[in-house]
Amino acid sequence: MARANVRGLRWWMIGLVMLGAIINYLTRSTLAVAAPTLLEDLRISTREYSWIVGTFQVAIMFQPVCGYVLDVLGLKRGLAIFATAWSLISMAHGLAHNWQMFAVLRGLLGFAEGSANPAGMKATAEWFPARERGLAGGVYNIGASVGSMLAPPLVVWAILTYNWQTAFVITGVLGLIWVVLWVWLYKAPDTHPSLSAEERAYIAAGQEAHLRDDGRRPSIAHIARQRNFWGIALPRFLADPTWGTLTFWVPLYLSTVRHFDLKQIALFAWMPFLAADLGCLFGGVLVMWLQKRGITLINARRWAFTLGACLMMGMGFVGVVASPYTAIALLSLGGFAHQTLSVTVITMSSDLFKRSEVATVAGMAGTFGNAGLLIFSLLIGGLVATVGYTPFFIGLAVLDLAGAALLWILVKDPAAAELQSGPAALARP
Repeated sequence: MARANVRGLRWWMIGLVMLGAIINYLTRSTLAVAAPTLLEDLRISTREYSWIVGTFQVAIMFQPVCGYVLDVLGLKRGLAIFATAWSLISMAHGLAHNWQMFAVLRGLLGFAEGSANPAGMKATAEWFPARERGLAGGVYNIGASVGSMLAPPLVVWAILTYNWQTAFVITGVLGLIWVVLWVWLYKAPDTHPSLSAEERAYIAAGQEAHLRDDGRRPSIAHIARQRNFWGIALPRFLADPTWGTLTFWVPLYLSTVRHFDLKQIALFAWMPFLAADLGCLFGGVLVMWLQKRGITLINARRWAFTLGACLMMGMGFVGVVASPYTAIALLSLGGFAHQTLSVTVITMSSDLFKRSEVATVAGMAGTFGNAGLLIFSLLIGGLVATVGYTPFFIGLAVLDLAGAALLWILVKDPAAAELQSGPAALARP
């Protein structure tokens, strides 16, 4: 890829980002899959496990710091630093022998891994015209689902073949391998020698003139004063608890409530994440389909979010159905619905803010998302022993409907003429 032009290079670049996201979510999901074995081995209680998870969620709320670093240092250098850090920290989990050590390591891991979403959003904003950003955002967000989907079989294999410590080492080594690929292959579109003049012109023509990088460093205070920021941050606060539940609590739910053994968890726990992969693509494709029918970009994204919120209603029945396989099916529907709406609202940071602000905005919105996830996880850890999981599944269904309402109320839809700049008839390379 060093000299010859590569057709559709933007998709190769977002594929590289997606591969990094796979590793990111594989490392963060390792603990959840190993939890039934690990908690028994180290005599860690459910409440202590909730504190371990909570420490990760507190640390990952520092995403604005990660986003600011990425905006200032540049995507290539910044993400290489963060990815190296999360890989080494993941490997260090194998040395932990009590819940306090796990809590410290999870905190460090959460901070480093908080860079993934701002990095993916910054890459999408740099490499794609407006009409393709939703689909591109869906592609890199597939990494979250695939990483979480690969975790159950890989971690269970490592535990059954070796031990739970080996699972953390394997995922950390995979992260370091990806860092080498990232440093070798990634360059910004302005400097990439394999980007054809035709594709460079296509990308530039499809991006909004009023959102171009103005050379200024992002201001968190300025961003926080904007109504559109709250229009995407608050729906994320309400929506992200679903992903945390699927990632951190479903394996434990299947073990303690549905009485699945480790092999059954490996067979079924990945299914909601496979459905989530489809949701990642569905959200972007739906937005493109709506745009072709005359609906503006922002309204198309709002309709996609609303549809996902309606589908999330199925999640409310997970705790009341008798069949564990029906519960898996409903969890899978929840994974599909969540990623349909989540990818949609995450992508809106690149529709509403300047290129020099996108990573910072994505990080700030991610802070709200992870705050919602943290509160929800702590509530589960503190109350599940007395009230069970059913009220929490119902809560997930209701929260996204409230998020859809806020998205319609708070976000201002810019004029269609401002969203589309450059020659519309420019051929796609």
